[in-house]
Order: sequence, then structure tokens, then C-alpha cells
Amino acid sequence: MSVPDAPLAIEVSDEHFMAWMRGNLARAAGHFEVVLAGTPVFGWRLRSISAPVEARAGGQRCWLRVVSEYPQWAHGDTWTGNVDGGKLAGLAKPVVLAFTEWEDGGRQQRGELMTRCPGDAVSRTDLLRNDVYLSAQWWEELRRNLRRLSRAPTNRRHTTQDSVSRRAQSALGLDLRIGSWETVHGDLHWANMLAPELHILDWELWGRGPAGTDVASLYCHSLRVPAMAQRVHATFANILDSADGRVAQLAVISRMLLRVHRGDNPEMEQPLREHAATILTSA
Repeated sequence: MSVPDAPLAIEVSDEHFMAWMRGNLARAAGHFEVVLAGTPVFGWRLRSISAPVEARAGGQRCWLRVVSEYPQWAHGDTWTGNVDGGKLAGLAKPVVLAFTEWEDGGRQQRGELMTRCPGDAVSRTDLLRNDVYLSAQWWEELRRNLRRLSRAPTNRRHTTQDSVSRRAQSALGLDLRIGSWETVHGDLHWANMLAPELHILDWELWGRGPAGTDVASLYCHSLRVPAMAQRVHATFANILDSADGRVAQLAVISRMLLRVHRGDNPEMEQPLREHAATILTSA
């Protein structure tokens, strides 16, 4: 489905954009010779669309994702993150089997066919809104995966000191300096993890980031469900209560607050600011 006359802008109606993205998904399915086998789901701000698929020949079950971006952003670490994630061994994650790119409507499209992991997302949204049961084995696998990931060598960058400083100054009025760096997923929240068997999805943003970023992100996305926030803290207290962990939480809070100011999850502003105040007064 092409868009006539002018580049497709974010400002067009959501319905128009969603229909266009469904067309992109269908195009990628045709390219990879797969058929849709479930209802498509949209990612953050509709910039991606994904669905379970099956190969026309042999019936292999896979997952198909299409992301759409303006050309000036369709490059670099973020654009290739899922494919680059194939270098990470021993982690519970999907693997990209093939990818393709094309231009349409003034935007660059990228289709990725990947292995399909069993289970369901812990939450349908990045924020956890209701308590959920996750087994002791699930939590132990999460600890193992994050520990292994943190030690993985890479030249990819999730963020930089300049970006952290800019966000922290804007959101919290802080001069936040990072003392330790490690390899991080970079977008760890409840919609990016599966259960009952742990698998971690969406590896666009992985790379070097502040030590403790992933645990800090998971904790901050749990603040509206105190029981789960307590479970995350109990599992990762050695990280969250460390100096690096407190800095990582402030970095994550800064990033989340800037998204709040752009219209995402406005109900999180007060919990995030209260948590930042707690961290700063206990330091």
C-alpha cells in the first residue's frame, strides 16, 4: 500500500497510519513467503507492527516485525539492533532469520523475520498495572540473562554521558555522572518479556549503558504495583541499592519523565518524582 502525493507524516490520523502499517506488514509477509497467523500488534507510537506468521512451505512458525522510520533516523545501532543481537549467545531471546528494507511514503521500512518464542507478554503495556505471578525459576532466569548480558563485549552504544546529562538536567535539574558502564538491553519493561518461560524481546536499543539500567527500568515500570516493585527490589537489591544502581534509577527516571512530558503515561509523573526524591534523600 503506497501513499500518494506526499510523504506520510505522523500528524495524519492514527487510523490511516495503522492501515498503512498493515500494508507494510503484508508486503513483508509476501517477501518472506509467510502468512499471518494471528492478530497484528503495534509498538510504541505505532512505529512498528508485528504478528505471528507461518511459512507457506513447511509451516514453520515465526514472528514478523516491520518498523517504519524517517530516513534521517533509519540507520545506526538502533536500526540494526535486532539483527546485531544475533551476536549475543546464551540469552533467552528471538533470533532474526532474515530482513529486508524498502522505501515508501517518504519513510524507510525494515521487515525482520525472526524465531517465535513461546509464551505471552507479562503485560500488554510497558507499565505493569496489575500484580502477576512469575515463578522462582523465571526470576532466576532473568537474573542469569541480565548478568550474562552485562558482560557481553560490544561497540554498540545504548546511550552516552552527554545524553544522560542532558536528560537528567532537563527532567530533574541534576548533574548526573555515570561511574560504571555495562552492556544493557536498554528497554526492559513488562511488555518486552514473556512468561511462563522467560524470553526477552525487542533488542533495538541494546548496547553500552549505565550499569544497572535494565534492573532500574524494570523497577520504575513496576511502581504502580507495589507488590511487584517489592519483588523486583528483593531480587535485585544488590544492584538497586548500590551507588551505580541509584544513579541508573535516576537516569531511567529522567528518560521516563521526558516521555511523560511528550504525552506518554502521564500518570507516572508523580510516582517517578517521588521515587527520585527518595533516592536523593537516602544517598
